[in-house]
Amino acid sequence: MPVPLYEAKAEFFRMLGHPVRIRVLELLQDGPMPVRDLLAAIEIEASSLSQQLAVLRRSGIVTATREGSTVVYELAGGDVADLLAAARRILSVLLAGQQELLDELRAAQSAP
Repeated sequence: MPVPLYEAKAEFFRMLGHPVRIRVLELLQDGPMPVRDLLAAIEIEASSLSQQLAVLRRSGIVTATREGSTVVYELAGGDVADLLAAARRILSVLLAGQQELLDELRAAQSAP
């Protein structure tokens, strides 16, 4: 029996639900990167990065190619960059709303 679309979407967002995976995707928006550059930019253990890259690769959201002894990762498509940009826009609106609430609370505290 096929998986309902809402369940497939939930699984997709769970796959994105790790800070290292999001950081990798952000870095790959600028173009393909070798693992050594990803390691330098993220500053985590190589084994941890390898695990997260494997999750992204299995999901099909990134691809890996070998160039000699170097493995280079890149986004599988431009839609991922669009998704990350949409997330930034949504977070900007949410955080702006929280800032307005915080400003109101501070103003209420200082009022007589």
